[in-house]
Amino acid sequence: MNTAGIVRQLLLVLAVICCRSGLADRPPNILLIVSEDNGPELGCYGDASARTPNLDRLASEGILFRRAFVPQAGCSQSRASLLTGLYPHQHGQIGLATWGFRMYRRETATLPGCLKAVGYRTGIIGKLHINPASAFPFDFKEISSANFQRKNLADYAKFAEQFMSADAAPFFLSVNYPDAHDPWLSQVDGLPERPLQPEDVRIMEYMGVESAGLQRLVADYYNCLSRLDTLIGDLLQVLERTGKADNTIVIYLGDHGADMLRGKRTCYEGGLRVPLLLRWKSQVHPQERSELVATIDLMPTLLRAAGCEPVPGLPGTALQPLFAPGSANWRTHYCAEYHTHAAAPNYFPQRSITDGRFKLIRTLLPDSVHPDYANTIEKIQRDYSEQYAGAALDLRAVIANSQPAVQAAYALMRQPPQDQLYDLQTDPSELHNLAGDLRYAEQLQELQSVLLQWRTDTQDPLLDPEKLRRLTAEVRAVNRKSDAKDWKWKYPDYLTEQE
Repeated sequence: MNTAGIVRQLLLVLAVICCRSGLADRPPNILLIVSEDNGPELGCYGDASARTPNLDRLASEGILFRRAFVPQAGCSQSRASLLTGLYPHQHGQIGLATWGFRMYRRETATLPGCLKAVGYRTGIIGKLHINPASAFPFDFKEISSANFQRKNLADYAKFAEQFMSADAAPFFLSVNYPDAHDPWLSQVDGLPERPLQPEDVRIMEYMGVESAGLQRLVADYYNCLSRLDTLIGDLLQVLERTGKADNTIVIYLGDHGADMLRGKRTCYEGGLRVPLLLRWKSQVHPQERSELVATIDLMPTLLRAAGCEPVPGLPGTALQPLFAPGSANWRTHYCAEYHTHAAAPNYFPQRSITDGRFKLIRTLLPDSVHPDYANTIEKIQRDYSEQYAGAALDLRAVIANSQPAVQAAYALMRQPPQDQLYDLQTDPSELHNLAGDLRYAEQLQELQSVLLQWRTDTQDPLLDPEKLRRLTAEVRAVNRKSDAKDWKWKYPDYLTEQE
């Protein structure tokens, strides 16, 4: 064994000795599986359009979290939160890494860094998409691109087997697949074997609209999920072949909702709700849980499972109290947020909160036009034309011909007031804003109060009107990706200035 291997084994021994989580044997391996741009449109979540037998089986062997959320419905922002346990306004990755947005501090504690410090081998397959990448100490890196063209998909499982089998030390491996990001390709390398057709699927209810063209697009979105399911099945077979499955925590999640109307880049449920499955054969009782959980809960969960010292100040909660059946003392509210995605084309800061039934979305620039409303419509129409060889999809006409309540909801989405209040029990698609209805004044006031307390407790910099003004001016000044390449973002300095 070389010197590095000897040091790693010594660290592992120390980690086991110092383990405070009560593990009697070696720490568990961790396999973290992340998909792109999909909500809980899976068979195990009751979606009749989905063909996902491998994920359905994984759900039956572990915990299916019915109400799981991300902190922000954007790729870089969500992934940074997953690997730091912080909200975007706390870690600083408030927009896409490809547009130069970055974390405030390189020294922010990260999941791979904490696990590596106690002897774990750390690996990533697929994109990281966070700045700076050097803040995430992965020993093993493969397929660093987003791979949206789905090249060499069998390599994900091949590289995973190579990494899992390389050493006896516990491992942390993050596998990041390109599906179901656009383009929504109906078939790649023969997957799925029998692609779904438009008549086989239903458009997700949260969009509120019907259209033959949109249904065609949605069918291929479900084909992406079917292909993803097959690839994850291959990955889980690799884990079984290594003989390490029994002592491996397997987690699957989506990084945020679908890139459809009222999905990605919003604070609506279609953007924030994700699938979250967790299997740990020796520790987790197979079940479904309905508590409000989030991806920020995974870092404290995994640090505790690995016997690491907890990172002070993390806003999430370890999920271990939910591993066994029965009630648990758990959070009563969950908060999320939005800043931007690219820059000026998407910038529209919001905060949201739900108590599980009622949902409040607070717009920080009320009554202004949301630039991403038109951007999303144009993007979907452009993608559709490219994917289907010039075929047209007129989403504005689709919305204009929908039910009056749906038309009103889209008009409100384009230019929202300060507060939107929804009853998720009677209106899960968030089409009827109750904020002006005096019958719901008590619920509105309560959510406003709890949201303000959360923003205060988590030191939300946009509570300061001057910081909101400066961020708005800076982000709105960057309109093109070519501009962002040379832009030196100043927000990491002024948003973290103390009063």
